[in-house]
Amino acid sequence: MKSVFKKFIVSVLTAEAKLLLQRTQPKIIAVTGSVGKTSTKDAIYTAIKNHVHARKSEKSFNSEIGVPLSVLGLPNAWNNPLLWIKNIIEGFFIALFPGTYPDVLVLETGVDRPGDMAQLTSWLKPDIVVLTRLPDVPVHVEYFSRPEEVVVEKMRLVHALKPDGVLIYNHDDMIIQNVLDEVRQQAIGYSRYLPSHYNASADRLVYQDDMPTGTEFELSHLNESVTIRVPGTLGTSVVYMAAAAAAVAAQLDIPLAEVAKSLAQHTPAPGRMRVLLGIKGSTIIDDTYNSSPVAVESALQTLQEYKGAKRRIAVLGDMLELGQFSVREHERIGERVVASGVDMLITVGVRSRKTAEGALEHGLSEKHILQYEQTERAGRELQNLIKPGDVILVKASQSIRAEKIVEEVMAEPEKASQQLVRQDRDWKRR
Repeated sequence: MKSVFKKFIVSVLTAEAKLLLQRTQPKIIAVTGSVGKTSTKDAIYTAIKNHVHARKSEKSFNSEIGVPLSVLGLPNAWNNPLLWIKNIIEGFFIALFPGTYPDVLVLETGVDRPGDMAQLTSWLKPDIVVLTRLPDVPVHVEYFSRPEEVVVEKMRLVHALKPDGVLIYNHDDMIIQNVLDEVRQQAIGYSRYLPSHYNASADRLVYQDDMPTGTEFELSHLNESVTIRVPGTLGTSVVYMAAAAAAVAAQLDIPLAEVAKSLAQHTPAPGRMRVLLGIKGSTIIDDTYNSSPVAVESALQTLQEYKGAKRRIAVLGDMLELGQFSVREHERIGERVVASGVDMLITVGVRSRKTAEGALEHGLSEKHILQYEQTERAGRELQNLIKPGDVILVKASQSIRAEKIVEEVMAEPEKASQQLVRQDRDWKRR
């Protein structure tokens, strides 16, 4: 019965969203990829919101039901049937009487299973598609027979571009470069390492009183160059999301200098490489929203580059939805932990035992490896292990609920509802 009700809700909300788009004709910016979708979507919105009337997807509304909700501007009703009926009624009136509707929609789009993107693009035709990254082993590969099928599914969004549409893509990604021949529309690249239309360089962590406060880098386009500083979040992923935002903003005639000014006021989403004060004079890098192999590697690189850390502690939980690649990838991350110079590894979850084994095999002492199955216990015992000057990276797939670990060791737990991911009532009940 639940499945039937869900299909009914999805079909009705989709029909309402389609009608609304036909009536209002906004410019649609659709973001997809295997990592960095939400951060990139948020950065794009920050870069353009002061110049155009825009709306973005809330949180990570990127599914068959999340995208229609974003188009209609309605909330997630979770498991409340009455609220879903209320959404349908409100959606009907919004579609018929849209009022002052945004000129630009910034939508996040994702896939979990084969056919997800095909269903979405049957009614959503974007003006701009932003392709963040398509790594060798993407998250959500579990329901596909091979990673290449995930690439094909995500590329359906690119093929759905309007004839005069624009693809903005990560030029450092070799998988994306290999499929660019399929794109008939204009393609604009952004990058950190290879030359492209929007080339980032000299990225660095910005410190205040020995604590990093954000990421800064140079961004060049044609003969113009600006310094972009994004507060509150760390790492190469920040560089990519900001460069993508600048490339999108240019399509709306927003200058680079204005983008830099806007991104200097950007508030990163919780659980995405956020810097938090920890207990006992420690620092937490909170990357607990979700996890995949390429995202863990990027986070470990940032931990490695952190200046002045007395000890580097990596708290890594299971990476889910990797299917047949799960064992291999968890073991490989263990090797990467050792290569990044981590002083202590704490794993959470059954799958992450392989991460511990990989780290042990590549030289991390057994006395510096702790393994837990319960998130709550890991958080409590981490409190006793922390010393002044420690820098603690916490990262896991969302089902591990690693934000509970961060809450145990953050210096200001009373701010958890504002600073941590998954703090609303429905998540708290789980």
